[in-house]
Parts: sequence; C-alpha cells; structure tokens
Amino acid sequence: MPKLIVCLTGMPGAGKSTIADGLKSKGFDVINMGDVVRAEAKKRKLEPTGKNLGKLMLDLREKNGPGAIAELITEQITKTNSTVIVIDGIRSNAEIDVLRKTGKVKILAIHASTNTRFSFLTKRGRSDDPQNQEVFNERDAREIGVGVSNSIALADESISNNNMTINELINVAYKIIKGWVN
Repeated sequence: MPKLIVCLTGMPGAGKSTIADGLKSKGFDVINMGDVVRAEAKKRKLEPTGKNLGKLMLDLREKNGPGAIAELITEQITKTNSTVIVIDGIRSNAEIDVLRKTGKVKILAIHASTNTRFSFLTKRGRSDDPQNQEVFNERDAREIGVGVSNSIALADESISNNNMTINELINVAYKIIKGWVN
C-alpha cells in the first residue's frame, strides 16, 4: 500500500503546526518543512531569524529548483514505517510534485484571517516570528512569491481556523485524514 502523504498548507500562522503537533499525539509521523530549513541554517551557522530563514529558503529553491525543500525530506518519508505522514508547511506545487513520486498526496489547506494569523504568530515565540505588522506583511509576500497560494487553491479539503479551539481544529483535521485513509 502506498504511503499517504498529507500536505498541510496555508499562510504563516494559520494553524498548520498546531494541527501537526496534535496529529503527532494521535500517532501520525510529522515532518515540518520549516524545521528542514532551520536545520540547514544550523549547518551553515546562520542565526535562525525570519530574514535569514526566508533568504535561505529562497536560495535553496533558486539553486536546486522550486521543489528543493521537498527533495530534502523524501528520504525521511521513504524510511518511515508509517503509512500516513503529515507534512507541515507545503509552500508550492513543485514540492507537491516531488512528494507525489514518494506516495499518494492529499492537500489540506488551513485558512485564517490576517488578524488571527498575526495574533497567533506574535504569541507563538519562534525565532522567525514577525514582531510587527511590516515584517508580517513581508513574510506573507515572500510565501505568496514561492507559490503557497497555488497549493492552497488546489487543496483537497480546507479548514477555516478563525473561531476554533485548538482541540476542534485538530479533531476536524483528524476526521478529514481518517476519511482519506478509509
């Protein structure tokens, strides 16, 4: 049976990592695309600031093609014994195409309003989170520039995360994925 690769996509702060963490606790294998870029930054001894990680993400794509980040995780996917792998943070159709060579791909888009996302990000506390509206807007523009809006548009299912509790959000995603498995 081919592996089911569930690609979580959405704008920064929409709730992808919250869903991924919740699904991890339900036994799913999770790979975070941002962690792959952060690991690469560490190898290159770059400070993991939003600006540095954004530049590195663009550099990797420029040098190795638009599916470069997905290429970095294919070995991890093939080595896992899990039949369902959740990928947190798909940003382009090129990444999706790379993953299709490894298993059956389903795309789950998470939507949230700009205000909701900004609020989530300023409270999250990761080194690359925007500290003001200007940096937030720059990050959104960069994400749209690499194609995240296309992967959102092609989603098999979507969740609106504007007025949900964390448990509701995770449970909705879990039910969708269970439906894909069956």
